[in-house]
Amino acid sequence: MALILRMPDGAGISPAALREALLALPEGTSHGGGPPDPALVYLPPAHVKALNPDVQLVTGMRGAGKTFWWSALQDGAVRRVVGGAVKRPPLNENTEVRTGFGPAPAPDEYPGPDDLRRLMARFEPRTVWRTVLAWQLTRGEDHPLRECSSWPARTRYVAENSDAVDRAIQERDAEFDWKGVHLIVLFDALDRCADDWKDMYRAIRGLLQAALDLRSCKRLRMKVFLRSDQADAAQISDFPDASKVLYSAVNLNWPRRELYGLLWHCLGNGPKGDTLRAFLGGGLGNGPQAGTVPAFLGGGDWPSASAEGPRAFSVPRALVLDDDLQRETFHRIAGPSMGPNRRRGRPYTWVANHLEDTEKRVSPRSFLAALRTAAEDTANEHPDHDYALHHDSIKRGVQAASTIRVLELQEDHPWVHRAMSALAGMLVPLEFDEIAERWQSRDVLDELGRQVARAEVKLPPRHLDAGAEGVRRDLESLGVFLRLLDGRVNIPDVYRVGYGLGRKGGVKPSR
Repeated sequence: MALILRMPDGAGISPAALREALLALPEGTSHGGGPPDPALVYLPPAHVKALNPDVQLVTGMRGAGKTFWWSALQDGAVRRVVGGAVKRPPLNENTEVRTGFGPAPAPDEYPGPDDLRRLMARFEPRTVWRTVLAWQLTRGEDHPLRECSSWPARTRYVAENSDAVDRAIQERDAEFDWKGVHLIVLFDALDRCADDWKDMYRAIRGLLQAALDLRSCKRLRMKVFLRSDQADAAQISDFPDASKVLYSAVNLNWPRRELYGLLWHCLGNGPKGDTLRAFLGGGLGNGPQAGTVPAFLGGGDWPSASAEGPRAFSVPRALVLDDDLQRETFHRIAGPSMGPNRRRGRPYTWVANHLEDTEKRVSPRSFLAALRTAAEDTANEHPDHDYALHHDSIKRGVQAASTIRVLELQEDHPWVHRAMSALAGMLVPLEFDEIAERWQSRDVLDELGRQVARAEVKLPPRHLDAGAEGVRRDLESLGVFLRLLDGRVNIPDVYRVGYGLGRKGGVKPSR
């Protein structure tokens, strides 16, 4: 007879069925090709402020949700689901959202990366971004700008007719104020508009200047999504009142409890959602007590997140805010320990701890990937296990997530792969002199220097001129290297495993 995992209220589900639900976890958290299913949108409290129309700058690590929200905010059904949490100013299906730049090509909406590079070589970046903004604001109008057939011609018009552009902005602001709604223009994927850091910072600085210009408007806003390493105040704040944009920025944080909140949300709104909501959250129905009583005490149902439109269910806050409740819930899925006894660690903390970078940040994409891979491995290697996830499979899930994180890092900073792959086989923590010697023996830094001179490396190390110590600083700023008190270098498991380094007692590299 198959084991049935039960809650105190009697709701039960087999490990195999739980495994099947975990296998259906989304493979990514970005939706550059189109808006997400509203039922799969999870809104952590830390992200509510980021969606506020008045917040102009949103930052986050790779995989934190920047592109997800860039895409999701464009969909009225999604805005209806999340808008109840964003009160002042309101965000809802009536909010008008347009795109000024992003991961998906849209030549009729904004210039592509190659066009942007050429435009910024001829015009000030602020003028280029004002052109994109003005193009969006004059949509559907009989305006001279709409007669320009190319982005160079449009930018030249804006550069030569600043007063006319300002007047168009004021008129549109008055129109939307009369309607009582906001218009938000979204910008994402700014790494695609430059090949070196100088031009990158120049483009971002100009964009933030254009965003600052709208602060006097009542209803018009620009919302800029930047990777954390792009939002370097020392490089992009040398313009008047820059602090008004930079120091009101919101970071897309994912504390451990919100990672598990995302997991509960995906399970409760995915296949077998009715059964899983009962298993995870009790059975009181959607009455006034919904979401207020801990699930293990028989309450905490999942109220619908929207009275109209797509059916989506909100995770009971007790399942997010109560660490003990979260731990016990996850241990009903993964078991109480990472081995024969609890000295090997407890799955609830172990998974997140082994996916952190040096800043204690975990990508939700990596977290879901680790659990999805663990479910697949358990199904293949331990199909009769008493829990949905086997502890050895969880370790293999972390290996897979590490590989994903390494590939993401390589996409954003191609030079990192050259520097880190040279360290394969070494054991951490280790003296930095050992790393510098390895780099020297394998000609890593000299080759990077030659590639930079030939313009073959996009966004190279910012401090390569300082040699090995400069590259160390760059890797520390990316969360890859951690400088210990005694000066040695440690590398978090999420990168160590993927790059083939070892650590006594740690997760073994996958190669």
